[in-house]
Amino acid sequence: MPRQPLPQPPSLAARLEALLARHWWQPRPTAMARLLQPLAWVYGTLARWQQARQPAPLPTPVPVVVVGNLVVGGAGKTPVVIALVQGLRAAGWQPGVISRGYGRQPEGDGPALRRVQPDSSATEVGDEPLLIHRRTQAPVMVGRDRAAAARLLCQLHPTIDVLVSDDGLQHAALARTLELLVFDERGIGNGLLLPAGPLRQPLPLQLGPHRRVLHSGAGASPLAPAQALQRRLGPAWPLDAWWRGDETACQPLVALRGRRLVALAGLAAPEKFFRMLEAAGLQIDRLPQPDHARYAQAPWPAGTAEVVTTEKDAVKLPLPLVGGTRVWVVGLDLALPADWLAGLLGPLNDASPDWARRARQAQRPSGRTPISTPLPTPTGTPEPHP
Repeated sequence: MPRQPLPQPPSLAARLEALLARHWWQPRPTAMARLLQPLAWVYGTLARWQQARQPAPLPTPVPVVVVGNLVVGGAGKTPVVIALVQGLRAAGWQPGVISRGYGRQPEGDGPALRRVQPDSSATEVGDEPLLIHRRTQAPVMVGRDRAAAARLLCQLHPTIDVLVSDDGLQHAALARTLELLVFDERGIGNGLLLPAGPLRQPLPLQLGPHRRVLHSGAGASPLAPAQALQRRLGPAWPLDAWWRGDETACQPLVALRGRRLVALAGLAAPEKFFRMLEAAGLQIDRLPQPDHARYAQAPWPAGTAEVVTTEKDAVKLPLPLVGGTRVWVVGLDLALPADWLAGLLGPLNDASPDWARRARQAQRPSGRTPISTPLPTPTGTPEPHP
């Protein structure tokens, strides 16, 4: 077997991002953050000016729920999108998903809007949209213009009666019915705007009726009231079985105990995944990668016997790339409480077109909203509190 090339060192941009992140995620601004604060003031001024120049967004064919972060980096947005799509479907809705498709090939090399297909690649549509489609089987459209993506997806799938936007809080051109603000245990870090801190926009002074807050991990949410979430690791899938969707090949995480595993995570906050694996009793060697990393070759050292990785990384690991290494895929799951989800349905129903309300009503023999039964709670290893 030919020897695998050694993994490439992190790029200059990745090293710079890591340096800034060490200053962002502190409870108080560091000296370096204070030095960058004038740039943050400029950023905030330009953001407000640009937002003021935006025309009123055009209405979408169906109500839209935007799931996003006020901070840069991953706060668990994608698992929330997946859980929301599953919960809406269980409540009798027909959800679709729109996303920018961050990390996909430049738009000049492909269509500005692209529908995610079962055989799409992460290079074509982005890793998170591809993962969302694989986990939910919901129709997904990617494009920088989220409003155009919403209209085209509804044209192609006329039964869609609600859209979930994967990110897009700062996309003012997209009309929305509800916004879900997702935070994890890091909160808002030092509380400063980019580039001095992790905030994309200032914290809202009040939530208002169209915003909800979700918080996972230890500590208090930076905004209240907030719905607490618990993330759990799912079972371990052999990579080939994961690509086939063959659940019969899944193994409980405890089956991987006692093995020396390389843990691969191309996430904005990979340490959370690593801690959860260790809490499950796994022995791991950490291999963090930049968020949305692309893999032209196997990123682990040559001769690695076994790797455990995330689903977000798995969508970028075709079988020929991994060679003789055995790769295990572990998903991150959560369920939205049924009573909390039920609180979203009223505003969404009020914003629905008449045809959508009639269609949902026709599917309910009793005429009642099928939310009295709680959604399934994920099984697996819960997230440890640091």
